[in-house]
Amino acid sequence: MKQRGEKSIDYRSLSRTVAHALRHQPALYGLQLDEEGWVPVAELLRALRQHRASWRDVREEDLEIMIASAEKQRYELRDGKIRALYGHSLPRRLPKQEAIPPEILYHGTSPAVLPAIQREGLKPMRRQYVHLSVDIATARQVGGRRTPQPVVLEVRAREASEHGIRFYRGNDQVWLADAIPPAFIRFL
Repeated sequence: MKQRGEKSIDYRSLSRTVAHALRHQPALYGLQLDEEGWVPVAELLRALRQHRASWRDVREEDLEIMIASAEKQRYELRDGKIRALYGHSLPRRLPKQEAIPPEILYHGTSPAVLPAIQREGLKPMRRQYVHLSVDIATARQVGGRRTPQPVVLEVRAREASEHGIRFYRGNDQVWLADAIPPAFIRFL
């Protein structure tokens, strides 16, 4: 939280709202993302100010602080524009640049979905891509959002890539993939 005059900015709440606006419901905020997911910062600020009275003084500097203070790199701010790096559930798929992944990546999930994953592999479900973590701790944390006892799956990402599965870098901690067949998943 940052104090500004009598008002304070809750950066965690601001980040959640920015995620909703840039990843899931831009039209709800009167925003239109370009083909790569960018939106002018001025338009986002206008939308945030209209969304919540306590954000009437929010500025680009606050977005910079929000991005810099976050545990995970979720947004990119450049040339007067901002975009979410991953996690989109928009109907139109945002293009990503294909990259060669590390040998192993991880995916945290609920034990309840293991039978489906064993049969069908990992699928994006309501997202545009399957989200994978670079380490077990992050995968466990991600899986813990949906269940108190998450299961961590090991994905042989490099081998899958060599067999034609496409991977994309989300940020330093997150990799994305179109789908992962069960043959490349080890159930830890």
